[in-house]
Amino acid sequence: MPVDPELGALGWTEAFDRSWQDLGAPGQPARVSRIDRGWSTAIRTMAQARGTDEPVRMRNIGAEVAVGDWIVVSDDGEKVDHVLERTSAFTRRASFDGMRAVSHTLAANIDVVFLVHALGSPPSPRRLERELVLAYDSGAEPVVILTKTDLVDDPEPGRAGLAEVALGVPVLLASGLTGEGIDVLRGYAAGNRTLTFLGASGVGKSTIVNALLGNERQATSEVREGDQRGRHTTVAAELVPLAETGWLIDTPGVRAVSLWLSGNGIERAFADVFDLMDGCRFRDCKHDQEPGCAVQTAIAAGNLDPIRLSAMEKLIEEEAALEEEQRAREKVADRRRGGKKPPEKSEYQ
Repeated sequence: MPVDPELGALGWTEAFDRSWQDLGAPGQPARVSRIDRGWSTAIRTMAQARGTDEPVRMRNIGAEVAVGDWIVVSDDGEKVDHVLERTSAFTRRASFDGMRAVSHTLAANIDVVFLVHALGSPPSPRRLERELVLAYDSGAEPVVILTKTDLVDDPEPGRAGLAEVALGVPVLLASGLTGEGIDVLRGYAAGNRTLTFLGASGVGKSTIVNALLGNERQATSEVREGDQRGRHTTVAAELVPLAETGWLIDTPGVRAVSLWLSGNGIERAFADVFDLMDGCRFRDCKHDQEPGCAVQTAIAAGNLDPIRLSAMEKLIEEEAALEEEQRAREKVADRRRGGKKPPEKSEYQ
């Protein structure tokens, strides 16, 4: 069935249409553009997206929704009846105390996630490794952006350093002040695709957003001279239309990159290490002092940084601990349900 042009402009695809048809094509789909303390704002037309018509607002009663989700609103307009199956979801562990085994979805149905780092202070390979794991597990395409090129004479050493960790993922240079690289970033939104960003506060994300949108929509703040860190300037996630085609989900700066349960994100982010592990003499090699360890051979030859191996092992341990917490939480929930199984969810919900 052809995609409705009005919905297509909002990012509606054949995959969402099939999901909607499987539900019996109830109501008119809408896309969540903002969430505020239990309320969702959703759009059905470009006029609503651009603010010339009033969007739809409803309570998030009994529904787990994220910005970018496609939903079906109840007939009375009061709540979300259905959340259509997601094609991707950027999910991390909840950051507030006591909720370690609970997921928090930052954005849904994204096509490209830009992982933003800044020149002016040394970019963090360890943070990028974590971000790549999250990006791969989201189902979106990762792209690394190195911003604030105007602050250094030669950005190439910083770009090359991140490229060693990115393992083939594009590492692009951009400046929201000079406009360098902005057209390249905008090109990723062609075909009404949805973009989002992940980056710590102060890396220049809001300045890049302003450059993409062509206005001063997002407030920006000065960074501290000592460490080039800034304050959060985006306070709520929001789905924003780009000028010509495509969408941008703007999210607050994320200080801590906390993993959620991984699919194959760790394997893809550390593909170089896993390729070496395949060459070890013993299948249960611990990559420590075993004879015939291809990983330790590569380290001794200077072909693998031992810090990278250690970082990978820590992420695997972190994921294993989270899985154990999740199992314990499910056991408690199972006892409360009296042994009944919970309703099934899609892998992205």
